[in-house]
Parts: sequence; C-alpha cells; structure tokens
Amino acid sequence: MKGIFVKIIAYGDNDYLESIQLRTKILREPLGLVYTEEQLAGEATQVHIAAFSEQRLVGILLMQPLDDVVVKMRQVAVDGTFQQQGVGRKLVAFSEQWAREQQFKTIELHAREVAVPFYEKCQYEKVGNFFYEVGIGHWKMKKEL
Repeated sequence: MKGIFVKIIAYGDNDYLESIQLRTKILREPLGLVYTEEQLAGEATQVHIAAFSEQRLVGILLMQPLDDVVVKMRQVAVDGTFQQQGVGRKLVAFSEQWAREQQFKTIELHAREVAVPFYEKCQYEKVGNFFYEVGIGHWKMKKEL
C-alpha cells in the first residue's frame, strides 16, 4: 500500500501510547479485556514495530525475544479502516527483516483462528494443537528465517 511506512518506536513515547489505544480497540475491547500495568511494564524489553499513514499510527506488532534463536511476534493489530490493504504484510515483512538482522532463526506466534489464513500467506505454519488463549481459539505458528 502506498503511503504506509514502518519503523521501530520507543517504549513509553507518544507513538507507543497510541499503539496501546489501537491494540485496546482491536484486540482487547472485543473480548472485554483491558491491559494491566504489569502487562504494559513487561513490554519495556520488547521491540515495537509500527506502521504509519502519514503521521497516523495504523498498525503495530511487538517482537519478544524468547532466547538467542527464537523471537515471538505478538500483539499484532491494524486499524479497522486500514485492514485488507497490505499494512499487516508490511509489518510482518519489516519484523522478519529485523529478526534476521538480529540473528534470530525462527519467529513464532499465537494466531487467533481468524488470522491463520493471513499468516499462512506469509509462509507461517501451524505447529501443535489448537488451544484457547484470552478466551478465544488460537494456533501456534512459526516460520524459519
């Protein structure tokens, strides 16, 4: 999608605060959930990758290193008016390039069942069994880099 750019944002800055609002709207409110202070504090050591349309934050994902080889992609959210327009693909491509640069070999994630086709198009594969997280169905998925 033209006009969309992706960059790493800093934990705690204004873009980060906007990303919390976006993630709350897309990921939490539909499930009747809110972020706790402890959950947000735990994000300080994660890498925050955001997509922008002009100056507006329209997508976000977090990368959480699990060890020297595996990094977990989490909290992927795209503003509803920008979904199905390539924003998610740009975020994933940027995160994969970042992971390669950091010498990670594998990206794993927990995909909501409705998001599995998107990740499959990005060459992620389901591993293990279907499970419930935050009250909804998920699949563990991974991609070797």
